[in-house]
Amino acid sequence: MSRTPPPDVSATALAEAAPDTDLPTAPASAEQLLELITQEFDKLPRQLKRIASYMSQQSDRIMVDRISDIAGECEVHPSAIVRFSQRFGFSGFSEMQALFREAYTHKATPVQNYQQRIRSLIANKSHKSTGADLANECIAATLSGIERLGSELDAAAFDKAVDLVVNADNIYVVGVRRSFAVADYLVYNLQHTNKRIHLISGLGGGYREQMRSVRANDLVIAISFTPYGKETQHCLRIAQHHQAKTLIITDSNLSPLARRASNVLLVNEGTSFAFRSLSATLCLCQALFIAVAYRLELKVDEMQEQVGFED
Repeated sequence: MSRTPPPDVSATALAEAAPDTDLPTAPASAEQLLELITQEFDKLPRQLKRIASYMSQQSDRIMVDRISDIAGECEVHPSAIVRFSQRFGFSGFSEMQALFREAYTHKATPVQNYQQRIRSLIANKSHKSTGADLANECIAATLSGIERLGSELDAAAFDKAVDLVVNADNIYVVGVRRSFAVADYLVYNLQHTNKRIHLISGLGGGYREQMRSVRANDLVIAISFTPYGKETQHCLRIAQHHQAKTLIITDSNLSPLARRASNVLLVNEGTSFAFRSLSATLCLCQALFIAVAYRLELKVDEMQEQVGFED
């Protein structure tokens, strides 16, 4: 159960606490800070790991987040945010936040605009939201995720993902719970190629059995987002044991799935009232298939539905 963050007055005081005299040298840019967080992640205490994951996944929101916002999302006390800031060389949260403001102010991203709108919507008790109001907020969140995907897509990682799919003998796709719909959609698309495509559904709990035939020249595509399905992690361990290639679609380089992966594609969805959209992830998977189809020189008529089922 989430702790209720303390009032902003005390949070601000904590954020401006006296600096530690033995602070390490702070990174010079938000990009350098995020790289350092990734390098140091395994050494961090449990609470600071929560903050590190949030920073990695929501880097474009840090400039508008209050310290109490981050504390609430990470289920920690605001003092932990200050400790986290000092751990990476800053005197407090405000100094670390300034780094993100410098990096992101010029972008005016839809995520920031959405964050402000949703906060205003909830705070305005005198206005009763209509169904259309709520629908528009969901649409705005979805658009923010897709636009962020467009601005942050790693071209080199995407091209490597295409190479992995094109060169694989067999392709196994796994995603559980909300990610299952994306896995099934990707399998449907890839079945239009001549490759052998397998959906790891875990029907009857048979994840291990469905992964038994994985071999070194195969590719396992795993789709998972925080809090990262244990079943998906189990399938990846099997894949790595058999030295198969692994392509991970996830929300952070700090994800436990990203470690030792052959390649990682990052996507962060917009969130509306604690519900994450799937639109950006579906868009990424569709783009991946189109790029693969182009590389394989698939003909349009070969991608149509198979005949033979007419009445």
